[in-house]
Amino acid sequence: MIRRPHKVMKPRAAGPATAPTGAGLLVVHAAELVTLRGPWARARRGEEMRDLGIVPDGAVYIEGGRIREVGDTREVLRVRGGAADVLDATGKVVLPGFVDAHTHAAFAGSRHEELAWKVEGLSFREVLARGGGIHRTVRDTRAATKEAIVAATRKRLDGMLRFGTTTAEVKSGYGLTTESELAILQAIDELAGSHPMSLVSTFMGAHTVPPEFQGRADAYAGLVADEMVPAVASRTGARFCDVWVEGGLFSADHARRIFAAAKAHGLEAKVHADELSDTGGAALAAEVGAVSADHLLHASDAGLGAMAEKGVIGVVLPSASVAAGLPFADARRLIRAGVPVALGSDLNPGAWNESMQGVLALATHRLGMYPEEAIVAATVNAAFAIGKGKEVGALDPGMAGDLLILDADAVGHLGYRLGGNLVEKVVKAGRVVMDRSPLR
Repeated sequence: MIRRPHKVMKPRAAGPATAPTGAGLLVVHAAELVTLRGPWARARRGEEMRDLGIVPDGAVYIEGGRIREVGDTREVLRVRGGAADVLDATGKVVLPGFVDAHTHAAFAGSRHEELAWKVEGLSFREVLARGGGIHRTVRDTRAATKEAIVAATRKRLDGMLRFGTTTAEVKSGYGLTTESELAILQAIDELAGSHPMSLVSTFMGAHTVPPEFQGRADAYAGLVADEMVPAVASRTGARFCDVWVEGGLFSADHARRIFAAAKAHGLEAKVHADELSDTGGAALAAEVGAVSADHLLHASDAGLGAMAEKGVIGVVLPSASVAAGLPFADARRLIRAGVPVALGSDLNPGAWNESMQGVLALATHRLGMYPEEAIVAATVNAAFAIGKGKEVGALDPGMAGDLLILDADAVGHLGYRLGGNLVEKVVKAGRVVMDRSPLR
């Protein structure tokens, strides 16, 4: 007989996760336990992206915040039958928490009024010229206190958690001065220590050229490389440095200068690549040894080939295409080229999407991805794209005890359903941090 929990786990909103007690959590009888285990110690590519490692009637045992046992319920119960808390997942799907490989979630204000401009047919560049876009958010964020940025970002993280994201990358890039960029990254650091989600921060001072440097991109790139990068490396927990390589923004040479400074200060490279045109961003990502190149709507065959050769992960962002009226990335083309593909929400004030489930649906319906590939792209590969591939993204002994219980009996519902929220429970480090179970 399976013991039931000592206490009723009442539905509760997202909040700081309680530290693991060591008593253990046992999840049993999953209709499909999607382990995503495999022999690969890297991001997956090609046919590897269709292997979900599904265990029927599966179970997971978590202790001390880490997974200890994974497998058939009968076998796990035999080994770990004395767990303090048991969650019965009969008729449910259990899988790793989603990993969002690309967000700009730390900002102030909103740009909801710009939707009417898009309806009127204004392009991305025309919205900028009217005073909207990134420049609008830069004004709002510069005017906000760090405390206000923390509060606003926390609400967005709560929303992401409700839809099943347990780990996410968060970029700066809406300050564009040394002081403001530091404030944004320090806000992310504060949230990383207090929110249930695990956060990885990325410095993106080279998001755009600020108004005070218009026509002087060289000078601003120099400021980013010579002043911002050292300050960020010494005063924040940023792990990556990202540059938007695009005509009218930053050239490949600007990026090389910034990435050289970043590398000297211990920051790894990421590239906003080939979103609006083919500017050689994919090839540049391979050249500088970037962990990922993101967007890739117009990447050349040669650029994708270079990425595949160097193992650079391609992060595709379908929500951005929807919000900006841009073409969708051809994920099938990337996969055929041998590029490991990951997914991100690109949550930002111009493409406000907190749901990785929605991203999965766009990936399957519009990017040409099989549902299995989209799930791998939103877990294992996304984890490697933000430097967390050995910690999260799969249910394997030794990895973090982060998982979702879905109100569905087959994982194929992910990517198939265009809306709604299938997540019933979110477990982070072995603790239920969000529970949407029906009240009975």
